[in-house]
Amino acid sequence: MSTNLANYPVSLPTTAIAENVDASKAAESVAHVLGKFYAESFDENAVWRDTFAVTGTQRTFYGASTIATAWQEASSQVQPTNFVINSKLATITRLPTGPAWIDVPFVFETQTIPQEECSGVLSIVPTEDKKWKVWLMRTVLEQLKGYGDVDKIEPKFNAVNRVNDHAPNEFDVVIVGGGHAGLSSAGRLQALGLNYVILEKNKRVGDSWKLRYSSAKLHTIREYSHLPSDRTFTDPNLPEWLSKDELAEGYYSWAKRFGINVWLETTLVSGKWDASKRKWSLIADCGGAPKTLEASHIIFATGAGSQRPVKPNFADEQLYKGIQLHSVNYRDAFDWKGKHGIVVGTANTAHDVAEDMVEAGLKSVTMLQRSKTYVLPVEHFQPIQARVYNEDTPTELSDSMTNTGPIAVGRLVAMTTLKWQADQEPERFDALERRGFRLERYGDITNHIYERMGGHYMDIGACAKIIDGRIRIKSDSLAVRFTENGLAFDDGSELPADVIVFATGFRGNLRDDVRTILGDDVADKVSDFWGLDDEGEPRGAYRPSGREYDLYETSVTY
Repeated sequence: MSTNLANYPVSLPTTAIAENVDASKAAESVAHVLGKFYAESFDENAVWRDTFAVTGTQRTFYGASTIATAWQEASSQVQPTNFVINSKLATITRLPTGPAWIDVPFVFETQTIPQEECSGVLSIVPTEDKKWKVWLMRTVLEQLKGYGDVDKIEPKFNAVNRVNDHAPNEFDVVIVGGGHAGLSSAGRLQALGLNYVILEKNKRVGDSWKLRYSSAKLHTIREYSHLPSDRTFTDPNLPEWLSKDELAEGYYSWAKRFGINVWLETTLVSGKWDASKRKWSLIADCGGAPKTLEASHIIFATGAGSQRPVKPNFADEQLYKGIQLHSVNYRDAFDWKGKHGIVVGTANTAHDVAEDMVEAGLKSVTMLQRSKTYVLPVEHFQPIQARVYNEDTPTELSDSMTNTGPIAVGRLVAMTTLKWQADQEPERFDALERRGFRLERYGDITNHIYERMGGHYMDIGACAKIIDGRIRIKSDSLAVRFTENGLAFDDGSELPADVIVFATGFRGNLRDDVRTILGDDVADKVSDFWGLDDEGEPRGAYRPSGREYDLYETSVTY
């Protein structure tokens, strides 16, 4: 089971930092602690997150004494050395509600084989006696000395391909899925000189997005969507919120430019671990023809939800004479002009479908809300994201800044900042509530991403249609059964509908894919996917999840 995010022992700084403080001098005052990291170097409530630099994996430690002990144990193995602080790049972060700290970047190396080039950041806060202590520490593996630069992939300009009889069948890594995560993983492996292949079930790179419903688009800014080693979406004519087709075309062009090895129309059917060879023996379906593969590692990049739809069971389904479908099978609403539509659900996809119905000219559009929904206006989120992801900041640096901090601390920063923003314009939320929308205006976006895997709405326009009445909300009772012409509710009311779309999400555990393809024996030995473990790290993601072999599961959440 996951640990509740609120239970991690973290807090934001409470000591004020003067407006005229010299960040560089403050940074220089803590330079002597680098590499030593004794308990007295840290604030009592300090947090350290390591991303493969010292511990060899992703780990988070809480409390000064725990951090000091963990550092001494881990560093004895990798022998970190050559610490250099960059006090000139020290910067002050101030949240609008008061918490503040100074970020101090540094670099170091390890003496392991292969040697590592690492980076880090100390976030320091003042003490009552006007000294500085470390409140938060991040350490990150950047590169392996003597190997390729994972942030620089050499273009090859080879066309992505379909497998043929002469294709090789032995690989260091087999990647299942050619979406954002699969392509990113392949690019990094190629930069390191490793032998890999992506098995992609669709006919073309990018189809994992292109085949979604017609109006699908990202709810995150364009600069957040680049693939490694290249600013994938640089055309100034592209919108801020990329459509599915624009995203798909960017993926295809990137894969073609770098000669990414993709076997199209190929699915992984089965496999087993050969302990004597320490390799996977795999069988793939390549356009209807079986092919045997061998690989030392497998990466599952099949999507966070694995496209296994979840749908509530309403009674008397056989009575209904209209159209009903899950959002996974939804494409557009144009054939339903003049009809009555119901969307079950109020998260991102539900809002997209409801907007489609309005634009297609349905006579009525009603969203059924079963529980409170967190609404995050894109105007609140966009400037926060744009400060990190922008044309002036290398994407690899933006990714490091975003993904290497302790998740539980990031949650507090997000909640504090977004609550402050929501309080600046209460009317937009009040107007939703007047329309019957059951609102969570002070939501926890980290919980939605790392625990619920969705269930919120990033408002890019649909809320205005709710407020002006074009999208109706029914939230005063729950649907319990179908009727011939719609749905009946537990308060005795009924709602007519010619079409019902269930935007009720997916079962989000990649372990199900492992079980389907590799069998119960393997699935029983790997961890569940997603949610956070006792340290606050994602379960079963971005690191080995097998016990006696190397099996990786990876996903990207928008």
